[in-house]
Amino acid sequence: MKKKLIVLNTTIMLGLSSVFAIPGVNAESVQDMREKKDAIQEKRSGVQSGIHNAEKEIETLQGQQESLEDQISRIEMAINDSVQKIQEKNIQIKETQAEISQLEKEIAILKERIKKRNELLKERAVSFQESGGDVSYLEVLLDSKGFGDFVGRVNAVATIVEADQEILKQHELDKKELEEKQTAVEKKLADLQNMLAELEEMKSQLTEQKQQKDALMAKLEAEEAHTHNEKMSLEEEEETLAAQEATIQKAIELEQKRQAELEAARKRAAAEAKERAREAKAKAPVIEAPINNQSSSTKAPVDNQSSNAGESSPSENTSAAPAVSSGNFTKPTQGVLTSQLGSRWNKFHAGIDIAKSGTVPVVAAADGVVMRAYQSSSYGNCVMITHSIDGQLYTTVYAHLRSYNVSTGQVIAKGQQLGYMGNTGNSFGQHLHFELHKGPWNVSKTNAANPLNYISM
Repeated sequence: MKKKLIVLNTTIMLGLSSVFAIPGVNAESVQDMREKKDAIQEKRSGVQSGIHNAEKEIETLQGQQESLEDQISRIEMAINDSVQKIQEKNIQIKETQAEISQLEKEIAILKERIKKRNELLKERAVSFQESGGDVSYLEVLLDSKGFGDFVGRVNAVATIVEADQEILKQHELDKKELEEKQTAVEKKLADLQNMLAELEEMKSQLTEQKQQKDALMAKLEAEEAHTHNEKMSLEEEEETLAAQEATIQKAIELEQKRQAELEAARKRAAAEAKERAREAKAKAPVIEAPINNQSSSTKAPVDNQSSNAGESSPSENTSAAPAVSSGNFTKPTQGVLTSQLGSRWNKFHAGIDIAKSGTVPVVAAADGVVMRAYQSSSYGNCVMITHSIDGQLYTTVYAHLRSYNVSTGQVIAKGQQLGYMGNTGNSFGQHLHFELHKGPWNVSKTNAANPLNYISM
C-alpha cells in the first residue's frame, strides 16, 4: 500500500502511528463511509424483518404440526378401535362358523329323520298296493260286519290317518326348521362378513389418511427445518452486518481522530514557524546567521509490518509468513493455489483456495479493522476484515483457520498475523479460503472480486 506520510515532527509521528491509517481518506470519504453505514443499517432492518417473519412462519408451522398431531392421534385411536372390532368380528365369524358346523350335524340328523319318514310312507303305500292298491278308507268302513266291527274299523282308520297326518306334519315342521336355521345362520354369517369387510375398508381408509397426515407432517417438519436454517442464516447475516456497521463506525471515529490530530499538528507547526520567525527577527540586528530549521531531528517512520511477517525460530514443520509486498494488498499466506473464483460443484466459489501442509501462518492482506472473528458452520474458524483504501471499502475473508489470535473490533496492520491455516468448518483438507469483496460482505456475495487481481501468487 502506498502511504502518504506527512512528517512534521516526532510528536505527529507518534500520534499517527497508533491510529488506523486510511490512505487518501478525507472528509468526503468519511461521508462516504457514513453513507455505507446507513446502507448497512437499512439492510440490517430488512434482515431483522426477515428474522421476525421467519419466527412467525416457524410459529405457524409448529401450530399446524400440533393440530396435525391431534388429527394423527385421533386417526390412530380410530385405527386401533377398528383393529379391535375386526378381531371381535373374526371371533364372531369363527363362532358362527362353529354354529354352522353344528347346524350341519343337526341338518344331517333331520335329513335322516325325513329319510326314515319317507321310508315309512313308502311302506304304507306298498301295503296299500299289496292289498289291492285301490282300497280306500271308505271301503274299509263299508265292509264292516256289524256296528262293533264298524266302530273298530273307524278307530283304526282314524289312527292310521292321524299317524299319517302327524308324520306329514312333523315332516313339514322339520323341513321348515331346517330352512329357518339355514337362512338364519347364513344371514348371520353374511352380516358378519359384511361388517368385517366394512371394518377392513374403514381400517384401510384410516391407514391411508394416517399416511397422508404423516407425509404432511414430514413436509411441515421439513419446512420448519428449512425456515430454521433460513432464520439462522439471517441471524448470521444480521450479526455480520452489525459487525460491519460497528467496524465502519470505528473507522469513521479513527479517521476523524486522525484528521483532528493532523489539524492540531498543522496548527502547532504553524505556531512554531511563527515563533521561529519572531525569534529570528528579534535576533537579526545582533547575529547575522541562518536559522537552522532542522534542529529538531525527524525520525523516519518505523515499519511495524515486517515484524509480523515471520515467526522467530520456526520449527522444521512451520512455514514463514509471506513477505509483505508493495501495493494495497499483500498475499495472505504461503502455499499452492488449488482453486480459483468461479463455478465449482454447481455453486459459486467466491474466493481462492491456497493449500499447504504443516503450520502455516495467515496474515492480513491490508490494513483494516476486524469486522468479525468467529466460528462458522461453513467457514469454520473465520476472520473478516474491513478495509478503506483510497475512499473504497473492501472486505477480506480468511476461512477454515486452525485458530485465530485477533478479536472483533481490533485494528490490524497489513501483514499482521491473524492465525494459522486449518481444516475447520465445511472443508476438505488443510487450506485457506480467501475472499476479497469490493464493498461490504453479504450472504449472496455479490461484491466478490477476484483476489488474483489484487495480490500476486
